[in-house]
Amino acid sequence: MAAIREQDMPAGEQAFSAWRAAALEERARQTDPLQVNPRLDRRTMAMAVRFSLFVLERKAPGPGVEVRVAPFSAVKILDGPASDPHNLTPPDVIELDPPVWLRLATGITTWDEEREAGHISAVGERDNLSALLPL
Repeated sequence: MAAIREQDMPAGEQAFSAWRAAALEERARQTDPLQVNPRLDRRTMAMAVRFSLFVLERKAPGPGVEVRVAPFSAVKILDGPASDPHNLTPPDVIELDPPVWLRLATGITTWDEEREAGHISAVGERDNLSALLPL
């Protein structure tokens, strides 16, 4: 299933831009980038996540790693072994909360910063997306 519907792409791009602008503004006032979390409405947050996951999926297509940003969406990226036909989960899974994902996608924080803070749950050999981020 696609991260975002075709007709929602403009709204998703606008939401992602709005989140990034709000995050950069908050970052200018915040001493800790790991605390940046603009308080935008749920729909804007969801659309920003879905659009950014779509961009990630286009940047690194493949079935090998599942990136989950609950509760909004998940995508499979990168070449590698596909899902086990019995449980449909690839061998590599990365889970992030929406603010963490959006900080990474927009370059507010780095993979290493979020990982060291314990904000990333990753299982498998390919558990580092730093080469793909920011988007």
